[in-house]
Amino acid sequence: MLMLAMTLALTLTANMARADDLDDAAADMNAASRSGDYDTALNLNEALAEQGNVYAQYNLGFMYRHGKSAVRDYKKAMKWFRKAADQGYAHAQSNLGDMYRLGNGVKRDDTEAAKWYRKAADQGDAYAQYKLGGLYDEGEGVRRDAKEAVRWLRKAADQGYILARYKLGLIYRLAAEQGYYVAQNNLGTMYANGEGVLQDNKKAHMWFNIARSNGHDDADHNIKIITKDMTSADISTAQDMAKRCLASNYQDC
Repeated sequence: MLMLAMTLALTLTANMARADDLDDAAADMNAASRSGDYDTALNLNEALAEQGNVYAQYNLGFMYRHGKSAVRDYKKAMKWFRKAADQGYAHAQSNLGDMYRLGNGVKRDDTEAAKWYRKAADQGDAYAQYKLGGLYDEGEGVRRDAKEAVRWLRKAADQGYILARYKLGLIYRLAAEQGYYVAQNNLGTMYANGEGVLQDNKKAHMWFNIARSNGHDDADHNIKIITKDMTSADISTAQDMAKRCLASNYQDC
């Protein structure tokens, strides 16, 4: 028992020393990166990455993908992104999705790209959510599905991802002009809040008005809220805009 206890104590001490060494190396690596000493950062990243450090593996993938210190090498980038991705690191997974989507260092494969974007998106990575939403919108790598596209783009937009908000606006606009009242109400909300579009109370009121005329239950409530920040003249203008839009079958909106 005494021998076992001594062995366990020695093992624990060795592991603690190794952890301290790794922490010191990681600190040196971060300092080198911040100072722009990419050659040193590359060497330190390689040492840590070989020992399984997920952050160093991701960093190496990033450096090889973008040519930071090292010559741009997509195959090496793929190697290190995959190692980090296999450990569940979301940023590595989304980068791996990019590599498959663009065909960098590997044959282009939208299905594989969607797989890795989804893994990162499920962990809350806003960029991956945006990219996955785009794939559903375009029907590339996955079956085209407008609801799934909006669901993932909405998740990214709710995290403040600007491109997702912009793409959502385009999708809602297209659906709104096809008479879909949910999209009309959502587009009104985007104009009211300035999400993906320039904030515009008159356009918000117009789309809420159109959504109400098409039977949306919440549109009337939204109109009451938006009119609190509008003048009588602005409300009249918005009502005229809605009439024009409907009369032109959504050609003059």
